[in-house]
Amino acid sequence: MYFIAAFGLLMLLFSLVMVVKPAAFADGIIAFSEQPYFHIVEVVSRIIAGVIFIQYCADTRFPQFFLAIGIVLLCVGIGLACTPPSKHRKFALWSAQAFKNQFRLIGVVSVLLSLLLIYAAGIA
Repeated sequence: MYFIAAFGLLMLLFSLVMVVKPAAFADGIIAFSEQPYFHIVEVVSRIIAGVIFIQYCADTRFPQFFLAIGIVLLCVGIGLACTPPSKHRKFALWSAQAFKNQFRLIGVVSVLLSLLLIYAAGIA
């Protein structure tokens, strides 16, 4: 459960950056996607998060919700593992540029979802 709450806190931090500095957030995505470890970090982090969400879903306030999130994260991680790093990088660059003007609104929604994750983890 603490990992899920920490995940929510990290998501909250990124969400607040999206709200306050959407251009900086987009630039951060671009800078991260240019790192040699970008692809492997994205794959491994999603798989680990998915497994943890699945493992601890029963300890949360909404077990089926967390099970679903875990399954989605795991599937995305596996899908990314099957994706060539160059295509993944190209998608990251495209999305950072395409959604730059929407990051503030996306961040507001993401702040609310982050708070829901923290609450649902049963810590708050």
